[in-house]
Amino acid sequence: MKKWLCAAGLGLAMAASAGVQVADKIAVVNISSIFQQLPARETVDKKLENEFKGRAGELQNMEHSLQTKMQRLQQDSATMKDSDRSKLEKEVMTQREQFSRKAHAFEQDNLRRQMEERNKILSRIQDAVKSVASKEGYDLVIDANAVAYVSSSKDITADVLKQVK
Repeated sequence: MKKWLCAAGLGLAMAASAGVQVADKIAVVNISSIFQQLPARETVDKKLENEFKGRAGELQNMEHSLQTKMQRLQQDSATMKDSDRSKLEKEVMTQREQFSRKAHAFEQDNLRRQMEERNKILSRIQDAVKSVASKEGYDLVIDANAVAYVSSSKDITADVLKQVK
């Protein structure tokens, strides 16, 4: 009985392992290298810079105005009337809060747009990887940063870069 259970377990294990297939053709691609070499990345950087230029200038002007008022308050507070000093302190506090809110919103919007554009580029790279892999007959493509060693004959980074450009 014990031999029969052992034989049945061994047969079941062999049947299960027969269903698992190992990828015959494996390649690697260096996605970060492709991302860095794309001319589209520089174009996107310029586009985003132009998109946020107005808001960045406004924030710089607000910051300069705030610094001027703070310096005036610091230098002239001893000679100012209490009412004028109090008024200036309230203006500084109000302007500081507005600046902080606008700077935070600017930062969040800028980060969101950068991520959107980055994801568009990565999507194009991913489509190119799929295209090259299916054309070359690869079963599995792994990012080169996740692999300790690979033969250069299995690296499809150059082919993907050509397709993305």
